[in-house]
Amino acid sequence: MRWYRRLYAWIEQRVQLEGPIKEAVFHMTPRSTASWWYVFGSAALTILIVQVLTGILLALSYVPSAGQAWNSLEVLNHQVTLGWFLRALHGWGSNFMVAIVIVHMIQVFLFGAYKFPRELTWIIGVFLLLMTLGMAFSGQVLRFDQDAYWGIGIGAAIMGRVPLMGGQLVHLLLGGPIIAGATLTRFFALHVFVIPGLLLTLVGLHVWLVLKLGVNEWPVPGHIVRRETYLQEYKELAHKDGIPFFPGAFWRDLVFSAAIVLAIVVCAAVFGPFGPTGVPDPTIIQTVPRPDPPFLWLYSLLSLLPPEMETPFLLIAPPIAIVILIALPLVAGVGEKSWHRRPVAVLTVLVLAIGWAALTQLATYTPWSPKMAAWSGAAVPVQFIQKSTPLERQGANVFQYKQCRNCHALGGVGGERGPALDGIATKMTKDQMIRQVIQGGGNMPAFGKNLSPPEVTALVTFLETLHRPNERTAEDVSRAVAEGDQSKKGDLEQGSRY
Repeated sequence: MRWYRRLYAWIEQRVQLEGPIKEAVFHMTPRSTASWWYVFGSAALTILIVQVLTGILLALSYVPSAGQAWNSLEVLNHQVTLGWFLRALHGWGSNFMVAIVIVHMIQVFLFGAYKFPRELTWIIGVFLLLMTLGMAFSGQVLRFDQDAYWGIGIGAAIMGRVPLMGGQLVHLLLGGPIIAGATLTRFFALHVFVIPGLLLTLVGLHVWLVLKLGVNEWPVPGHIVRRETYLQEYKELAHKDGIPFFPGAFWRDLVFSAAIVLAIVVCAAVFGPFGPTGVPDPTIIQTVPRPDPPFLWLYSLLSLLPPEMETPFLLIAPPIAIVILIALPLVAGVGEKSWHRRPVAVLTVLVLAIGWAALTQLATYTPWSPKMAAWSGAAVPVQFIQKSTPLERQGANVFQYKQCRNCHALGGVGGERGPALDGIATKMTKDQMIRQVIQGGGNMPAFGKNLSPPEVTALVTFLETLHRPNERTAEDVSRAVAEGDQSKKGDLEQGSRY
């Protein structure tokens, strides 16, 4: 025996993988599944392998530090040989992977492949889609450019609206109350360790179920799935009209996967990497941050929704969608598979596809908020600074040159991204305003690192004047009660002396 045969025999005797591999490669599948409609799962797995390999190479140069992340990407783009191409491969691979996974799930849905006995396979596929979207979002954050900064802020704002535990979720996501170095560390751990670990585990389980339960046969109109008879019928079909997966169906998977990889390479070479755009700076409000392609539809939808509808939509729609996807095979696990006799399923896919395409197109020019312009050039209305103290005037200057009116209206003029500030002093106490300015929250970024303590004091002093004449300002009830108790205590002590 040649040396490599002896080495192979030595390894095989100990790991004994030849049998399981042969069983997986040569397992019998219905002849009807040797079709170009059944290639998307293999293509998604191929792209995942590309993402893992390119991600490992990128991690050798990337610095997960708030101060160095942006610079490390610039070094990759301009100083490392083919570093820009490596970044482009990883970025375009992410977009292709999201697209292929979604197309694969649509094909599985239309072909009724979620029905008995493949319910768990579908449910795992739903979580694989969520993990893929999580990888795409966390990867965009790691660019830590202007788009990434505002993307994190929007993500934190969404999580902050969760009732009861919103604040805790934001702290967990950001590693603190504001976007800082700990934030990037969290997302690096998610993108490199947590999500890939879950993704690879679920992929392994998904493939195992496919091998054990077989590939879904071609959906024939009138062929009804029944729990009592389906397994025996499938076994007979695979035996009478089956072919080995290799080479019968494998070559189509190989050709399509190679075409997808080639498309990724072409896009990477022609269009280059995504960003990084400008260095993240929360004081630069005149920006139009847009997410990567998989999230453009959501960006457009949130831009077009009325402000009062944003929170209900964000808190209700995603959980309902996920519950529907998970419950689908449990509720409709038997019956007709063919899309020819499932018009509701076909109509649902068409409506969602048209809606997604329209929203994605709108996102190319939809403003970040319904009405948004640079208001910094407009002077603060005179009525807000008449009879003001020097400190209040200084606060108005801070309000002006920090471009607060880009997001907040004052006197009916200004942006609508944030609430109007005409009566802010009646809604928030001084301490609440200080905390909001420094730590941010909701859709507002944190300005703690961009304003000095005197500037914060002056700004909040000016904001405290924003209320109607003779209108009571907001009070901290707990502090008032505490001060009242102290006053009573002092009166008692005073009385005891006489």
